[in-house]
Amino acid sequence: MVNNDNKPENIQNETEKPGSLDSMDRENQIHDRNAEIKEGITEGQDVISRAISQPVETAGGEDESDKKHQTTDEINLDNIESSSDIPVPERLVDQVIGQEHAVEVIKKAAIQRRHVMMIGTPGTGKSMLAKAMAELLPKEDLQDILVYPNSEDSNTPIIRTVKAGRGKEIVNAHKAEARKRAQTRNTLIMVLIFGIVGYSIIIGAMLMGIIAAAFIFMALQYSRPKDEMMVPKLLVSSEKDGNAPYIDGTGSHAGALLGDVRHDPFQSGGLETPAHDRVEAGGIHKANKGVLFIDEINTLTPHSQQNLLTALQEGEFPITGQSERSSGAMVKTEPVPCRFVMIAAGNLDAMEGMHPALRSRIRGYGYEVFMQDSMPDTPENQKKFIRFIAQEIKNDGKIPPFDRGAIEEIMREARRRSNRKGHITLKLRDMGGLIRVAGDMARQDNAPVTTTDHVLKAKSIARSVEDQISDEYTKRSRDYELTVVDGIKVGRVNGLAVVGQDSGQVLPIMAEATPTQGATGTIVATGLLKEIAQESITNVSAIVKKFTGRDIRNMDVHIQFIGTYSGVEGDSASVSVATAVISAIEGIPVRQDVAMTGSLSVRGNVLPIGGATYKIEAAAKAGIKTVIIPHSNLDDVLIEERYKDMVEIIPVSTIEEVLDVALVPERKEAFMEKIRNLARMTPAEFLEKVSGTSGKKVPGA
Repeated sequence: MVNNDNKPENIQNETEKPGSLDSMDRENQIHDRNAEIKEGITEGQDVISRAISQPVETAGGEDESDKKHQTTDEINLDNIESSSDIPVPERLVDQVIGQEHAVEVIKKAAIQRRHVMMIGTPGTGKSMLAKAMAELLPKEDLQDILVYPNSEDSNTPIIRTVKAGRGKEIVNAHKAEARKRAQTRNTLIMVLIFGIVGYSIIIGAMLMGIIAAAFIFMALQYSRPKDEMMVPKLLVSSEKDGNAPYIDGTGSHAGALLGDVRHDPFQSGGLETPAHDRVEAGGIHKANKGVLFIDEINTLTPHSQQNLLTALQEGEFPITGQSERSSGAMVKTEPVPCRFVMIAAGNLDAMEGMHPALRSRIRGYGYEVFMQDSMPDTPENQKKFIRFIAQEIKNDGKIPPFDRGAIEEIMREARRRSNRKGHITLKLRDMGGLIRVAGDMARQDNAPVTTTDHVLKAKSIARSVEDQISDEYTKRSRDYELTVVDGIKVGRVNGLAVVGQDSGQVLPIMAEATPTQGATGTIVATGLLKEIAQESITNVSAIVKKFTGRDIRNMDVHIQFIGTYSGVEGDSASVSVATAVISAIEGIPVRQDVAMTGSLSVRGNVLPIGGATYKIEAAAKAGIKTVIIPHSNLDDVLIEERYKDMVEIIPVSTIEEVLDVALVPERKEAFMEKIRNLARMTPAEFLEKVSGTSGKKVPGA
């Protein structure tokens, strides 16, 4: 922002009120305006000082201690008949659930005007917290930002700030005066033209008079000063008594975020658009004295992140053209105020693509917050989630309230989607989608309230694309016998996998052992295995050696994942791979009506996995009767009622228990005793057994 003392005389006198054109009045108005601006700056500093020592003010200016807020204590689960009985808080910050730490940080950051970075799963409330911060920011005098033409250098427009609401008055006054001058000039031109034509008629040279009048008219039209070119442009307009601005800059290109200068196709010949009129404010300027929210911060280009860092540090940033080939690249305004609070957000990978200096700036002058994706299933949190249901219905404004049964079904689905025992999901955007679809079903039936049946129908309709693809894949695999759900087969196991975030899929795995063609045996796995999956195959090799008691240096083991066109990630197929390989080496059949999931340690312990509920439901839909899962995941299972009678769930803790259920040897007792004996062997005893020698060291062992 430029110093007023250095402005040209015509720019300093641009703050007059509409219609006041007397020179003495202008001087008085300029003096009053400067006093008002200084007073506004002082008042803004006083407001910030008071906010640090006093409770946070609400958007309406009320003290938090004087305003009655709805609390979860007012919710009585036993007396609720429908969601319309549940009180909903007015402030956004009070509507956030399950993110107590983030809410506390936002309140502190609002008082001190600190930057915040929020990292977490999509749909957990990051944008809602950013909007809430705009409501919590201390009240300040907002500003209008004007851009003026520069008579000395047209490529350096002048920036001026005034109190909110005065910018429109100034621009309207300039436009009115320009129109008045244009009307006066047009009147004089018409008088001159009629005079020339009249004189030509009198002297009998009417044709020459008309030609002369036309020539003079065109010359005056081309050479007359363009009063409109001197009218300032209102770059940023603010409401006089409004809240602090909230600007969502997510996905903005450089021009939309940092400001831009429009291209001028007519750059000369008197047809060009003045430089100051082509200047456009960016998100950082519109967020002045407010909040700039940028989700997926890592998607911004390094150049944009570097300029964003400069804006954060300086509190002002000039506007220039973002295209090197545009005439706007020659234009660069004076620095434009952009004192905003930035809230950056993203997933866990956002920190990898974020500019290190930008993140350091946020950490040094603000907070970093990790957003929770679930909360403990306690009575207090249950009340909060029920209040969330009421909030979604109220905010939507188009769907009927939910009755008690519908609320309980939504709660049950929230527990199911948490994928964690004793927890409720905080992926509230997904849950909000389910609530709205259920409400749409009720409205379609002209029902006064949304019932349990409407929620159940919504769950069958509002399925993710991954879930629909999984069902279609299951049908096709059954048609072509890629998925086998009965009988027994050697070296073939029905594994289970998660597709997307809320869908499961049966994953057939096949294994075969062949004599090695090289110096030593190898284990080869195919199916687009990613890094963690490949490492799990290496760990499985240790289990295979121990539980078969065989020297596998003389054989090659081939493992194939069927139908994994999008690749395999994670180690939850370790149990399935180990069972398939042991079956192939020993020649023992595997039950095909059994599916399994679980991670394996190198000592044969079955470790917990994710998505147990979705995997079990996928197995049930495929027609599988028994599912083996890690014992530690048993409390995570919350399958739909319609699947409970279709599948038996067997929790296991060791690979021996898996083999006992899945394998079908001719002499099962003898085989299981062999497995148990091998599991109890020490490494020295195992080496001795494999080598077939008495204590001699096996080369390469």
